Amino acid sequence: MFKRILLFLSLLAFALPAAAQPQPTLPQSDLVILTQKGPQRFRVELADNDVSRARGMMFRTSMAPDAGMLFDFKQEQMASFWMRNTLIPLDMLFIKADGTILNIHQRAIPRDETGINSAGPVRAVLELNGGTVSRLGIRPGDRVQHAIFGNPPKR
Repeated sequence: MFKRILLFLSLLAFALPAAAQPQPTLPQSDLVILTQKGPQRFRVELADNDVSRARGMMFRTSMAPDAGMLFDFKQEQMASFWMRNTLIPLDMLFIKADGTILNIHQRAIPRDETGINSAGPVRAVLELNGGTVSRLGIRPGDRVQHAIFGNPPKR
């Protein structure tokens, strides 16, 4: 009987959709974007390894208005993202090694498999809730303050 229960529980774990599985815990830190409207503050999760970058925002159904996810590639490179298994619209900010926003893709469509690319080599990509860029007036050329760019935000 015990073996049957164990087998059932094992099969149940594999049958659960990925969305029902717990999200991994990533390190969090403060990030500031310096805009013409003033500094915009966020609390971001840091995806800085292959596993966390591959998982990203997949299967999440919401994100706090002042939250985001920062994908750190450790060095400048071309970056390409898609929205497969991503359930909420996102703004994607492609950021150079000096913290300058190179280009922005607004309101990426959930579950869309179309590639979303950087306009050149970038150190990182910041994902925010869709509509945040427009609401806060964030533009290419704005500066991002975060420890990975060597300029952590001041409190």
